Parts: sequence; C-alpha cells; structure tokens
Amino acid sequence: MSGNTAGSPALRIMERMLVEGFASGRTEVVDELCSPELVEHQFGLAGNGAEAIAKIKKGMTDVHTAMPDLSFSIGDWVESGDTIWVRAEGTATNTGPFLGPPSGLPVRFTVLDIARIVNGRIVEHWGVPDRFEILVRTGRLPVPAAQAGAGRA
Repeated sequence: MSGNTAGSPALRIMERMLVEGFASGRTEVVDELCSPELVEHQFGLAGNGAEAIAKIKKGMTDVHTAMPDLSFSIGDWVESGDTIWVRAEGTATNTGPFLGPPSGLPVRFTVLDIARIVNGRIVEHWGVPDRFEILVRTGRLPVPAAQAGAGRA
C-alpha cells in the first residue's frame, strides 16, 4: 500500500533514517531504529550486527560531511508484511569530499531502499543509492550521450 507517511510506522522509520541520519548526520538514530543484529546488504556498508551498525554510522557521517545541506523527499513506497520498499530523491550541494574532492555542484540522486522491520526496528536492509548519478552530477563522469540532450544533465 502506498500513501502518505502518517499512516505507516515502517515508512516513518525509513524516513527518519534518511532525514535524521544521512541528511542531518545524527548517527545515534541508527541505535534507535536498527536491530543490534542488523543484516546490511548495501554495497560498501554490508555486514552483520555491530559491524553493520558501525559502517552505517560512518556512511552517514561521510554523506553529511560531503553534502551538509542534503534533503530527502519520499517518492513512492510499498509495504507488504514486514517489508517496505522506498524510493527517495536526495538534493544537495557537494561541498565536502565524496567519491573525490568537493565539486561545489548541485547534486540530485535517487535512493531505493528495501527493509524488513520487526518490532519497530530494521532487521535487514538493502540500499541502492544511485552513485552513478552522483558521479555525473559532481562532474566526475561525463553525462551519458543518451542523456545529454534529454534535459536531465
């Protein structure tokens, strides 16, 4: 079921991870919203338990340092049983190091998250931030030829 964030505790958890965690750099939200036995599948953050928690906190710090004005908006979401799928759009300015030196350029990117939430905590997570889009928007990669004239550059 998709809709607004008010009706879904699972969606509110995901929104808090993005907004309070990655956008605001408040790593303590991980301890509140993730199970100590978390299984993380996201490339670069994968791990179990304390290792996963530490990697997620470092990732939050790195993202917030690179884009301190980052904001997220939830686009689409679907919830089934204990699993939620979320598509969010991030916008920011790259003023700190991230996949290279700061570019000072505006950045817009998509994040797809899938999480299993049990008893109000994330127990398993798969995240796919569009790092390719971030690399293009920060000037580290050229705009793909098919997109160059399509208005998304």
